[in-house]
Parts: sequence; structure tokens; C-alpha cells
Amino acid sequence: MANNPGAKKAIRKIARRTEVNKARRSRMRTFIRKFEEALAAGDAAVAKTAFVEAQSELMRAVGKGVLHKNTGSRKVSRLAAQLKKLAVA
Repeated sequence: MANNPGAKKAIRKIARRTEVNKARRSRMRTFIRKFEEALAAGDAAVAKTAFVEAQSELMRAVGKGVLHKNTGSRKVSRLAAQLKKLAVA
């Protein structure tokens, strides 16, 4: 347990940051889910717009420090591959 004022303040800061990051992660997952639902429906036009939004949201999460840069790039790449597979089919 924290005993000195600095440690107590750090605990408060971490709690606030955790809440913010949780909201950002949830928002990111929502956009990814919308893209996956468009893929499942087989609608290429909707999937394309959902992909652009999901890509933007993933890179925003990278910029905010929620995801590592390589993780964000990997996720975008995999989503793009799924979109490409839908377009070919």
C-alpha cells in the first residue's frame, strides 16, 4: 500500500489514465466490430467505409499510446487483407 504522498498521487493518476485508455480501447473495438459485421454481410461498399474508419481509429489509438505502433499496423494489415479477399470474391 502507498504510504507517501507521491505514491498516492501516482495511484490516482494511474486510475484516471486507466479509465481514459479503457474508453479509447472500447471505441477502437467498436469500429473494428462494425467492419467485421460489414464483412459478414458481404457488402463491399459498407465494408470499405468501415475499414477506413477502423484504420483511422486504430492509428489514433497508436498515437494515444493505447497500442504499440507495430500492433496497430498489424491489425490494419489484417483488416485490409480481409477487405481485399471480399473484393476478389
